[in-house]
Amino acid sequence: MATGNAEERNNPNVLLTGTPGTGKTTLGQELADRLSMSYINVGDIAKEKELYEGWDDEYQCPFLDEERVIDELDDALKQGGCIVDYHSCEFFPERWFDFVFVLRTDNTNLYNRLEQRGYSGKKLEDNVQCEIFQTILEEAVSSYLPSIVFELQSNTPNDLESNLESIAELTERWKSSKR
Repeated sequence: MATGNAEERNNPNVLLTGTPGTGKTTLGQELADRLSMSYINVGDIAKEKELYEGWDDEYQCPFLDEERVIDELDDALKQGGCIVDYHSCEFFPERWFDFVFVLRTDNTNLYNRLEQRGYSGKKLEDNVQCEIFQTILEEAVSSYLPSIVFELQSNTPNDLESNLESIAELTERWKSSKR
């Protein structure tokens, strides 16, 4: 029986992570189209399947039930060929991902993007501080092999195109190494 290890998959799994507003969804959808991979937005899946375990009054959002999310996604990730988009990363099984890309955005861009989404007060400040202190990057580096974690700038349309090309090249090299 397949365990879902990278050695048994024909296509890699990619995690796109970073502070909200760094461009994960735009990049993930473009990548999925370009590479003919499955795009999985964890927030959307959690909402659709109600994978929550409570409500956070301070941030006005639900608490994710991480175990239920893992159960929900495990079969798809075992198959490979998935691009997973989520703003956190430490709870995902390490075996799932062949590449982890942490998107980073300068503070002014991030502030403006989040403000346009309706973030305000503590939620806006905390997310910008999360980016300043590289919280998600540190999570990724401590949760996965450093050799599969990549930091990508995500400020401009040129950054998006460059990131698409870099990720496509890495995934193609990964596939070639499996042949």
